[in-house]
Amino acid sequence: MQELFSISGKVALVTGGTRGIGRMIAECYLRAGARVIISSRKVEACERARRELERYGDVTAVPADVSDRAQCERLIGQVGDELHVLVNNAGATWGAAFDEFPDSAWDKVMGLNVRAPFVLTQLARPLLEASTTEEDPARVINIGSIDGLVVPGFKNFSYSASKAALHHLTRHMAAELAPKILVNAIAPGPFPSKMMDAALAERGDEIRAKSPVGRIGRTEDVGAAAIYLAAPATTFMTGAVIPLDGGLSTTIGLGVEL
Repeated sequence: MQELFSISGKVALVTGGTRGIGRMIAECYLRAGARVIISSRKVEACERARRELERYGDVTAVPADVSDRAQCERLIGQVGDELHVLVNNAGATWGAAFDEFPDSAWDKVMGLNVRAPFVLTQLARPLLEASTTEEDPARVINIGSIDGLVVPGFKNFSYSASKAALHHLTRHMAAELAPKILVNAIAPGPFPSKMMDAALAERGDEIRAKSPVGRIGRTEDVGAAAIYLAAPATTFMTGAVIPLDGGLSTTIGLGVEL
């Protein structure tokens, strides 16, 4: 059973790995014995996160803006000879009233949240396929959102659309890349992150009260899900989108506003 849920010795690339959910996944992967490469746009953020995470294991930081294909190529080129797990976590959001929602919000959010995971997976495919085995294929894990499953209570129109698109892209890529690469997604609900800071500061008690489990997500919650999807236990799973939201999206009733 321990081998079924082990990722020890695997190499994982986590985009947006310097903060929020990406950093949580990176920390848990390191604690589970994986070698982790984290990436983010800012050099300072990468170096700070690397110093904080190195207490847990072998971590490398590579600054890159994954909305730019050339930087994606450079990032994949610096991974090395092995890559067992690609976690497409880097993302952006935008909030504005419907009548004031700008075109730039669509370009930025759809580019980073949908196009970038596709491009990175496309570029990483040779490395992933070279690292796969018949008993334990390589993995791609896309980080979606509860906002791509249910209508959110925030005016983040391009974000919710992008996450719904990423969920379906997960299924489409899963059909294309199996059996050598398995592609699944996690759809998190409220977790402490820069994206959620303002909402939690303003409505944290309300959000917790509406959760069937009475709390927001923790590091171990998303870490366990990401380890599960990267481990031999899930070699019979691809194209799945797993809600990780304390039951918010799966138990919601009519008239309940998130």
